[in-house]
Amino acid sequence: MLSNSLIELDRAHLIHPVSSYRSHEATGVRVLKSGRGATLTDVSGRQLLDGFAGLWCVNAGYGQDSIVEAALRQLRELPYATGYFGLGSDPAIRLAARLAELAPGDLNHVYFTLGGSDAVDSTIRFIRYYYHAKGTPQKDQFISVESGYHGSSTAGSGLTALPAFHAGFGVPYNWQHKIPSHYAYRNPVGSHPQAIIAASVAALRAKIAELGAERVAAFYVEPIQGSGGVLVPPPSWLKAMHAACREHDVLFVVDEVITGFGRVGPLFACEDDDVVPDLMTTAKGLTSGYVPMGAVLMSDRVYNTIADGAGKAAVGHGYTYSGHPVSAAVGLACLDLYENGLLENGRKAGHRLMEGLRALADHPLVGDVRGRGMLGAIELVTDKERKTPLPAEADAARRVFDRAWDNGLVIRAFAQGVLGYAPPLCCTDADIDGIIERTRTTLDQTLEDRDVRAAMRG
Repeated sequence: MLSNSLIELDRAHLIHPVSSYRSHEATGVRVLKSGRGATLTDVSGRQLLDGFAGLWCVNAGYGQDSIVEAALRQLRELPYATGYFGLGSDPAIRLAARLAELAPGDLNHVYFTLGGSDAVDSTIRFIRYYYHAKGTPQKDQFISVESGYHGSSTAGSGLTALPAFHAGFGVPYNWQHKIPSHYAYRNPVGSHPQAIIAASVAALRAKIAELGAERVAAFYVEPIQGSGGVLVPPPSWLKAMHAACREHDVLFVVDEVITGFGRVGPLFACEDDDVVPDLMTTAKGLTSGYVPMGAVLMSDRVYNTIADGAGKAAVGHGYTYSGHPVSAAVGLACLDLYENGLLENGRKAGHRLMEGLRALADHPLVGDVRGRGMLGAIELVTDKERKTPLPAEADAARRVFDRAWDNGLVIRAFAQGVLGYAPPLCCTDADIDGIIERTRTTLDQTLEDRDVRAAMRG
């Protein structure tokens, strides 16, 4: 009765993100009840392995008592403190200092947000202010990468390069531009790393030349493209793109909302390529999804230019919940876990995850296996040689997700037939093996799908 009541209340009142409202009304909600480690339990008592850490975010896993206790202590002591009027709180100050210490290079200044989307949106405002302060307000053109995701805010959704986030919203704006993705599996230049890097650098330089270097403000990039289908660039790709931006005096913004906090091995993915961006956005693993929080990490150069440009005037950008003390206390507790074994466990589990996914490469439907650490994907095809995607009639996003759910597994099933994985870093060997085993079962069932078999015969 409780479950049915919740389904009806949800259907009548709760708007779900990135969903077909009418389809959701028809199918109804699946209500989650509890979580522990990498396991979720729904209201009916069914247990599921969470192969996606919520939405790429529950890096620490569910039910970490130290995180819960940190939130409770802060709620009792000081549940809110504004950052306005020169005020602050102990947790927010300490978290900013620890992030600055742990971040690459001179990313010494931290602005807290509620999540990734408003972190990206904040960078747009900071970058505009930076160039105004420098006396070059004409640098107002922004470049990002096709298949990239940079949030769902009004401005950030235009930097995002996925059709669903543009349709019906009037974005991207005319100051937002794209270059092709590095997408190795389907890159026109082939899969050779140096060819992909050369093509991407050439495309970026060409776009800057087309717009005029004196007009280009910033380039936005994910170390691994998440929502575009877990697209992994070749080693040193990020470094080469960073160098190209440096040549043309273009700010380099690395979006680590998904890849940060151990998701791909190191605390921040850009460390792998020895890249220090001008600005870096984070969220998700910052608090492991326990409470909302994001952050913009800003280099000394950008910060000082803004600060000097403003002088005694206020920089007019702020959020009520920036540096929220409860979120900051949770963030500190998460950092403690990362530094005391969780990153190490994540690296070990990530190795096992990628080995397990690669072992699925012999399946008739698997065309590509890719990933790094605890961030992976397999791309399904009906013809491996021709790399033919699953037919639209196969309705991969819905059917594959439903089958995996019925098999006790939560994964991300993208519309183009890509299965995404981002399990909690706390996963045991048994958790990882269960994710792989249940994936193979799901693939076997998909292979028997009438639409899929017809496409394979064709």
